[in-house]
Amino acid sequence: MNNPFWGFCEWFYAFPEPPPRVRTKPMQVICVGLPRSGTESLQHALITLGYDYTYHGWDIMFEDTLHIQGWVRLARKKWFSQYGGGDCTITAAEFDALLGHSVAVTDAAASCFAAEMIAAYPEAKVILNVRGDIDKWYESAVKNLCHKINDQWGLWLLSWFSSELWWMWHVYERFLWMRLFRCSDSSLQSGLVYCGKFIYREHSAMIRGLVPSERLLEWKVEDGWVPLCKFLGKEVPHGQPFPRANDAAGFQGRIEDMLRKHRRIVFKNMFLSFACFVAVVAFVWKLVN
Repeated sequence: MNNPFWGFCEWFYAFPEPPPRVRTKPMQVICVGLPRSGTESLQHALITLGYDYTYHGWDIMFEDTLHIQGWVRLARKKWFSQYGGGDCTITAAEFDALLGHSVAVTDAAASCFAAEMIAAYPEAKVILNVRGDIDKWYESAVKNLCHKINDQWGLWLLSWFSSELWWMWHVYERFLWMRLFRCSDSSLQSGLVYCGKFIYREHSAMIRGLVPSERLLEWKVEDGWVPLCKFLGKEVPHGQPFPRANDAAGFQGRIEDMLRKHRRIVFKNMFLSFACFVAVVAFVWKLVN
């Protein structure tokens, strides 16, 4: 990922970035469980408890696309820096530039940078959200992350004709998911499919080793409100069922919404690219004949 080709692509697809965010409220909760571990349900629950805004990995792609380039820079600093001396430190100011409007964070935005966020925000409480059955987590992760996204070559092809789609694919499929699951090539299969359960266990063990017990809650969606509210010092919402979100159908719906949003610009750029290609071929053919 450090070769000139990707540097050129990042320059070619770059778009103007907004100014860095400024933190006005402290980061309070970091939810470091892997994707497909009840992350969106937990996001909704935290917002209900007053942690507004709680940032989710979906926000990188769907609500916060202007900051995607910033997430790629953090990923490069963590996994591809030539100047870190074999280590990586990301400061609170660097995270705040992307998360300054949030008081909590969950999903890939937190799990990919778990150790760095835990160190950057020492006062924040940490939730290790897990699945009760690791086999069900593995099945869900492979089905949704691999088969519904990573294996979709049509989606990969379309990404080359839209700056936003290109960065969406770039940040997750070349950086966050690929590094989180230690993929050895451009396919999630080499990491998630072959080693997913081992990586899941190792990630959980790392969190337990990094965070003192009084600062850490290990929690799953089935546990509901009570342990979560006790840990956070909040009242249990009266008469309100615990939110359930981001099931398989909802996940697929998000992907379809993304494609629908960008379809017009993608096909417009495909047509223009094809027209330019035909014009160049015709010009060259005319020169040589």
